[in-house]
Amino acid sequence: MNASIQPIRRNLKFVLPEDLVLTWHPEGMHVTQFFNTLSIFFPAGERFFIQSVRNFRAQLTDAALNEQISAFIGQEGFHTREHEAYNAALKKAGMPIEALDKIVVELLQAVQKTPDAFQLAATVALEHLTAVLGDMLLSNEFLLKDAEAHYAAIWNWHALEETEHKAVCFDAYTQVVGTGVRAYSLRVTAFVIANTLFWSLLLPFYMTMLKRSGGLFKLQGWRRLGQILIGRPGVMRRVFPDWLDFFRPGFHPWMHDNQGFLQQAEALVAQVANFQPAVATPRKRKTR
Repeated sequence: MNASIQPIRRNLKFVLPEDLVLTWHPEGMHVTQFFNTLSIFFPAGERFFIQSVRNFRAQLTDAALNEQISAFIGQEGFHTREHEAYNAALKKAGMPIEALDKIVVELLQAVQKTPDAFQLAATVALEHLTAVLGDMLLSNEFLLKDAEAHYAAIWNWHALEETEHKAVCFDAYTQVVGTGVRAYSLRVTAFVIANTLFWSLLLPFYMTMLKRSGGLFKLQGWRRLGQILIGRPGVMRRVFPDWLDFFRPGFHPWMHDNQGFLQQAEALVAQVANFQPAVATPRKRKTR
């Protein structure tokens, strides 16, 4: 296990082409909207993660871990900004983003009324989920093959940084809550609750997005999405054992050692540096 990886703040701006927000994935509407639906959860979720760690900053005395937490907060702040821009593009395309985001915000506000230790445990739980999903994306390059470059880049960036900081909140949790029976019970309880809430929202959110974009009753799209996620190749089915490892008493995020993917970060940064904002075509002046 390697708990010494220092996350890096990458202030990247993806300049997403708004007119392609519903069509950016070559597999069609159902796959595109699956990714788009995931984006809805991130702004409110990332803000919750940041606050749950800040609640314990005064109790964390390890200098190296504090540096990692500062970088984690920076990364999550950039994720929030970029997914807010992503979601704004979805709103412009007619998707009910404000109504769906409000549900996530209100749910997390309710969680923030629970003890600080439970909030941090919930963050640890969801960070494991995002790390597993990130590894799924990075391990299966075909998932973004031939996708529009800006959208492929934002998802690869998010997956890389979720991988890079996947142990930060876990290590903070073990320092302030511990590793005994009580700490284990709290984190797995939070894991069950957090996953139940997330997946129970994801499906209706996704169906709402599909209905608004006209794909709810297109069976071919559902069939293709099912093949990708559960059938063959079944990427989510294949990462289920990694997700399940969270229940091990001795679990640590870096027992899944996939830090080799972080070598892709430099090339991704160089790619995004070449993205330019769309320039509106100037209107010709009318001659009198």
